[in-house]
Amino acid sequence: MKEVIKIPEGIEVEIISDEIVKVKGEKGEIEKKFYHPKLTIRKENDEIIIETKEDKRKILAIVGTWRAHIKNMFKGVTKGFEYKMKITYVHFPMDVKVEGDKVVIKNFLGQKAPRYAKILDGVEVKINGSDVILKGIDRDKVGQTAGNIEKATRLLKRRDRRRFSDGIYIVSKGEDE
Repeated sequence: MKEVIKIPEGIEVEIISDEIVKVKGEKGEIEKKFYHPKLTIRKENDEIIIETKEDKRKILAIVGTWRAHIKNMFKGVTKGFEYKMKITYVHFPMDVKVEGDKVVIKNFLGQKAPRYAKILDGVEVKINGSDVILKGIDRDKVGQTAGNIEKATRLLKRRDRRRFSDGIYIVSKGEDE
């Protein structure tokens, strides 16, 4: 089985040691490792070729996953990704700030101890009133940072989410304008 991905114009692709794919574009560069013992990845002319000798369902699923990751890399280095989040509270106003590589959430449900969420490398976080905007070229890192922020404001098990709607939630995902 052979999957062919066409490289768009304005993007440079380099495959290092048959595992690492490096994509360069106008917004920056992304490097990811793709390894599976039964799959090979190579570049020919203006195409990336993912090959396997087996047609098993699990192997074909991995081929589709690799294709999606590579296309997201292309989209990231040309357009970028933007996630929008909303700060929601009912009674205790939250104080949310960016300090270095962390988002600091104070006064969540009136708690004295602040909560922290890690910001991954290459992700830019802006807080504008009750909106949190995350931007970056690597979709995985932007999504993981959004997940870290959501997880930092997760409610305890004994609270009903219908009644306690406080938190920071993902509102939209998309390409950077």
